[in-house]
Amino acid sequence: MIGLNPLKIWFVCGSQHLYGPEALAQVADGARSVAEGLAADGRLSLPVHFAGVGTTSDEIARICREASADEECGGVILWMHTFSPAKMWIRGLSQLTKPVLHLHTQVSAALPWDAIDMDYMNLHQSAHGDREAGFMHTRLRLPRKVVAGHWSDGEVQQQIDTWMRAARAWDDWQGARFCRFGDNMRYVAVTEGDKVGAEMAFGFSVDGYGIMDLADRMAQVPDAEIADLATEYADLYDVDPVLAPGGEHHDALLYNAKQELGIGAFLHEGGFKGFTHTFEDLHGLSQLPGIASQRLMAQGYGFAGEGDWKTPALVRAMKVMGHGLTGACSFMEDYTYDMTPGAERVLGSHMLEVCPSIADAKPRVEIHALGIGGKDDPVRLVFNARKGPAINACFVDMGNRFRMIANTVTAVDHPDLPKLPVARAVWECQPDFKTACRAWILAGGAHHTAYSYDVTAEMLEDFATMADMELALIDADTSLPRFKQDLRMNEVFWHLSGGFRA
Repeated sequence: MIGLNPLKIWFVCGSQHLYGPEALAQVADGARSVAEGLAADGRLSLPVHFAGVGTTSDEIARICREASADEECGGVILWMHTFSPAKMWIRGLSQLTKPVLHLHTQVSAALPWDAIDMDYMNLHQSAHGDREAGFMHTRLRLPRKVVAGHWSDGEVQQQIDTWMRAARAWDDWQGARFCRFGDNMRYVAVTEGDKVGAEMAFGFSVDGYGIMDLADRMAQVPDAEIADLATEYADLYDVDPVLAPGGEHHDALLYNAKQELGIGAFLHEGGFKGFTHTFEDLHGLSQLPGIASQRLMAQGYGFAGEGDWKTPALVRAMKVMGHGLTGACSFMEDYTYDMTPGAERVLGSHMLEVCPSIADAKPRVEIHALGIGGKDDPVRLVFNARKGPAINACFVDMGNRFRMIANTVTAVDHPDLPKLPVARAVWECQPDFKTACRAWILAGGAHHTAYSYDVTAEMLEDFATMADMELALIDADTSLPRFKQDLRMNEVFWHLSGGFRA
């Protein structure tokens, strides 16, 4: 995936000098064995680095400063092998800037019942050492994830890996740049927002460029590279004969290849991780980018149409969370409904730009009129999305904070769509269509979303914790009265927790 930095997770153990040097040596050996066991098991997406045992306030503060300063540290796993008086952790944790996972575990899964003595009891005290730590974490209002169980357990490792994936996405947002060609689609509200506030909260910037900046970069693309990319299209996809060499619209295919190469070069040279544009501002371009946007998303770039800068950031984050899995994640839009009673479904799509990473078969390259924008007919990849569990998410600017809204869904089979010239997905909402739609609208959810088969609700919950972002989750357990009450309570909480700022 483009622009993905190497990361590792630090494993830090807590203890104290009360037990003496011999016991501390055993603590260090035990902690190292847990860290190395996690790293060696092969179920975690990031490597684990044993960063030592903290036994004093100065040691702990030093470890936390070093973790914060290490660009390759994506987060810190904390574990109290013994009792570690939590006042020692105040200074260090107050300086720590990395995501935290508190692992409540112990070295061995089973107790040696017939051999337990007080030496064993003193050395294996995570049962109450982690409770001491948990109190201080809560008192400090430390955002963190808590995982409980033996470190070798599959469910425990799955929860750790989920947190790791969220931590990698959070790290990826820090210093990220997203490119906005032109401005927002005129009169549209939800795609607007406070870009300064987003950078303060999330660490990424949104930088505006004129569409002629892109047109100028496209003009520099060599013809030979354009021809090679068009050949690649023919190798990878089922190309409509009218777009093939000698076909009536082959020039349009070449122009789309030029768009892909030009946009890709612009993004690479600017260090961008995503982009947006709008069909209302295409001066200098003869087509709205179709296949170009689709294929750049497949490389890992975030994207959304119509000047929407928040959705490319979320698409990118969710692509990073799913890195190493199937890679199936796309910009999406709830476009229209089948409201047959008892069989309601959402037809998701967009004008052109759905990522081929979610396709269930080889896409077809086609050319069709767009119907809006007043430009030449654009080329696009047309396909059906794969079936199975997925999640659809957005984040919106509520004025005093940002809110993420997510709905767990299931992509399903559907009738053929022979006259629909765009990629599409059809899904059923959880807990049901009416509840999900009402909850989404009550929460202020956007019509543009990031749609993924890899990302889970737990990943988004972990990510929202790291980002200090409100999450409104709509899933199989959602009750509309409770959801509405949660939104009311959230309004109070997030207003108070944000405090006053100029």
